[in-house]
Amino acid sequence: MTGTPVRSTALHDRCRGWLLKGLNEQPARHPGPHRRPRPGQEGHSWWRVMCLTGVDYFSTLGYQPGIAALAAGLLSPLATVVLIALTLLGALPVYRRVAHESPHGSGSIAMLERLLPWWTGKVLVLVLLGFAATDFMITITLSSADATAHVVENPYAPHWLRGGNLWITLVLIGLLGAVFLKGFREAIGVAVPLVAVYLGLNLIVLAVCAQEILTHPARVGDWTTALTAQHASPLAMIGVALVVFPKLALGMSGFETGVAVMPQIKGDPTDTYDNPAGRIRRTRKLLTTAALIMSCFLLLSSLATTLLIPQADFRSGGPANGRALAYLAHVHLGQVFGTVYDLSTITILWFAGASALAGLLNLVPRYLPRYGMAPEWTRAVRPLVLVFMLAAVLITVWFRANVDRQSGAYATGVLVLMLSAAFASTVAVRARGRRGATVGFGAITVVFAYTLVANVLERPDGIKIAAIFIVAILVTSFFSRVHRSFELRAGEVDLDETARRLVDEAARAGPLRLIANYPQERSSREYRSKEHDQRRHTLIPKGARVLFLEVTVTDSSEFTTDVTVHGDERFGVRRLRATGPTVPNTIAAVLLALRDRTGEVPHVYFSWSEGSPFGFLIRFLVFGEGEDAPVTREVLRRAEPDPRRRPWVHVA
Repeated sequence: MTGTPVRSTALHDRCRGWLLKGLNEQPARHPGPHRRPRPGQEGHSWWRVMCLTGVDYFSTLGYQPGIAALAAGLLSPLATVVLIALTLLGALPVYRRVAHESPHGSGSIAMLERLLPWWTGKVLVLVLLGFAATDFMITITLSSADATAHVVENPYAPHWLRGGNLWITLVLIGLLGAVFLKGFREAIGVAVPLVAVYLGLNLIVLAVCAQEILTHPARVGDWTTALTAQHASPLAMIGVALVVFPKLALGMSGFETGVAVMPQIKGDPTDTYDNPAGRIRRTRKLLTTAALIMSCFLLLSSLATTLLIPQADFRSGGPANGRALAYLAHVHLGQVFGTVYDLSTITILWFAGASALAGLLNLVPRYLPRYGMAPEWTRAVRPLVLVFMLAAVLITVWFRANVDRQSGAYATGVLVLMLSAAFASTVAVRARGRRGATVGFGAITVVFAYTLVANVLERPDGIKIAAIFIVAILVTSFFSRVHRSFELRAGEVDLDETARRLVDEAARAGPLRLIANYPQERSSREYRSKEHDQRRHTLIPKGARVLFLEVTVTDSSEFTTDVTVHGDERFGVRRLRATGPTVPNTIAAVLLALRDRTGEVPHVYFSWSEGSPFGFLIRFLVFGEGEDAPVTREVLRRAEPDPRRRPWVHVA
C-alpha cells in the first residue's frame, strides 16, 4: 500500500525534472538558431547566417505567388513591383538602422523600450510581444499548412492523404514540438544546404518558365490584352496595384529575424560589445543581399505564375492554390522533378516553423522574466514549447489549415513589427539631428501605417489573433507580477567604502539596529524626532547606536536590479542610502546582506502608516512603496525560511 505513493512521487519528480531542465540557464543560451554565441565563440560568416534567416524569408516563395495571384489577379506582377519597392526603399533602410541601434539581437522592440520610461515602456513592449507572437505563431501554422498542401497535391501521394490537410498539418506541428522537446541543436549547418537547394530548384523552375514564355510570346500579348480589357488606363492599373499590394505584405517577412540573429554573425577582431562595427556592417550586408535575392525571385515568380497558370487554378481547392511554383514544376519539368521540388519546399517550410519557434523561445524569456511578468518556468524551454504548440494547434483548427485564411493574420504581425521599427528609426535619427533621414523614415512610417490599416480592414483575423495574444500576455503578466511581488527582487548588494565602515563600527557593539526612514525635510530635527519616537515605542536598547536606512525608488516598473548602498554622516546621524525598484524588497535585500557581512541578525524598525491597506497595496504594486513594514517582513519570510537567521522587523 505504501509503494504506490512512493512510485507516484518519484514519477512526478522525474517528469518535473525533465520538463524544467535548463531552468537556471540563461535564456539567450538556448541552443536554437537565435542563441547568442558563447564567450569566445567567433560566430559565423554573414552569408551562412543569411541562410538561417532565409528559411523564414525565402520559404515564402512556397505560397506568396499564389496569394499574390488571388489578391491582385492579372495585376499581380505590378502589385509585386510595388511590394519590392517598399521592401528595398522602406523595410531595408529601416532594418539597416535597427541593426545599428540594436546590435545585440534585441531588435526594434528594445529600441522602443528605451524611448518610453516606466510602465509605459513595459506595456508597449507587452503589446508588441503580442504582435510578435502573432507573427511567429502564424509562421509556424501557415508554413505547416502550406507544406501540407505540397504533400496532398503531389501525384505520388497515397490516396488516403487526400483531404487530410488538417490532420497532416497537426502532425507536422507535433513533430516540430517533439524536436524542440528533444533539444534543438545548431541550425546553421542545416539551413545552408537547405536554402541553397531550395533556391537552386526555384531558379531552375523560373528559368524553364522564362523559356516557355519567350518561345510563346503570345502569352504576353494575351496577358496585356486582358489587362487592357479590365482596366481603362495604365494609371488605373497603378492605382489598383497600390490598393491591393497590402495583401502581399507577408512577402516582407524575415527582416525582424534578420536582426534577431545578429549575435551569430562574426565581427571584426577589433569589435567590442559597445561598438560591434564589423558585426553591424556584415548584418547590413546580410539584409541587403537577402532583400535583393528575394525581390528578384518575387518578381520572376509573379510573372511566371500570372502568365502560365489560369486564374481559376489559384482559387481555393484549385491545383495551384498555395503551391503555384510547385504546380509549374510538375507541369513543365515532370512529376519526378516536381516531387523533388515538393520535398524541398516541404522541408524548408517546416524548418521555417522551427526558426519561428526558436525566435519565440528566445524572445519571451528576454523580456517577461526580467519584468517579473512570467512564472519561473518560462525560463525553461520545454514548458514554453508545450504552450506554443497548444496555441499552434488551436490556430490551425480555427483556420482549418487554410493558407489563404491565415495570410491576413501573418501580414498583420509582420506589418506591426515593421511599423514599430520604422517609428523607432525615425525617433532615433531625429535625436541625432539628421533632418533628411527623419523625413525619409517618417514617410516610411506613414506608408507602413497605411499598409497595416488597409490589411486590418480587409482581413481582420490578424488583429483578432493578435488581440488574443496581447490580452493573454497582459493578463498573465499582471497576475505573475502580483504573485512575484514578494520575492527578494535584488541582484547584488554592494556597500561603498563609507557604508562598510559605518556598518563595521556599529556591529562591534552587537546586532545592527536600523531605522527605516522615508526622508522628507532631511534636517537634523527630522532625524532626531524619528529616532526619539522609535526609542520610545520600540525595544531599542538604551544607548545602542542606530543607523538610518533610506531607500529611493528609481524605476518601480523594473523587477530586479542590483543595489548599491552609499553611507554618509549628516545632520548628526549615520545613514545608509540605497536605490531600488521598490522600498520593502530593497530593505529586505540590504538586511540580508548586512547579516551576511556581520554574522549577526540585524533589527529594523518601522512606523505604521495611516491609510487604506488596499490603497497601500496598489501604491506598492505600481509605485514601489506603501505600507513597507508588513511587506518587508513577508519578503524576508520567503527569502529566509530559517526564523533564527531571519532579520527582525519591529513596528511601532
